[in-house]
Amino acid sequence: MSDSSPSPTKLSAPARGLEPVKIGIVSISDRASSGVYADQGLPALQDWLARALQNPITFEPRLIPDEQERISATLIELVAAGCSLVLTTGGTGPAPRDVTPEATLAVAHKELPGFGEQMRQISLQFVPTAILSRQVAVVREQSLIINLPGQPKAIAETLEGLKDAAGKVLVPGIFAAVPYCIDLIGGPYLETHEAVCKAFRPKSAQRPAG
Repeated sequence: MSDSSPSPTKLSAPARGLEPVKIGIVSISDRASSGVYADQGLPALQDWLARALQNPITFEPRLIPDEQERISATLIELVAAGCSLVLTTGGTGPAPRDVTPEATLAVAHKELPGFGEQMRQISLQFVPTAILSRQVAVVREQSLIINLPGQPKAIAETLEGLKDAAGKVLVPGIFAAVPYCIDLIGGPYLETHEAVCKAFRPKSAQRPAG
């Protein structure tokens, strides 16, 4: 399957026994994928994840149009390639070409409604039109797939949450729950940089620092 996606990108991390993780990042846009304008979704996703995670990361980027079957096929491909986490951006509104949630649910084995609920709660702090967003999150095999908003600023806000001037978390971001979710579905143990996003795990699921 051909597309205009960049090649896989590997980022190193401190050698501390951290498990490597493969992450699929998918930007879904008719115009960006056809070259009408430069894609901003993939750089935004890669930048935030590289700052948030301590683990060595291999990114599998994809830039594709708003076509439901193409989106579903891409998600299946990334899960089969061993991506423990797949994040999409774009195509979650009510417009006729916005079909990312439908494509994601079509490949789901389990749905996790709380992710979408929390993303909308965060975005509603800024714009009343957040109620129009339809992001979903699902589990397929041993992979967590999450639809994110389309704007880079909103991507960071929903992942990281809202903080006051002193850095205290006012509204938790969704990524705080991602590492433990990946634990539960059999993926690698993800560790975060707490200054960006502090992962939450029950004490019984925490590993001692290496």
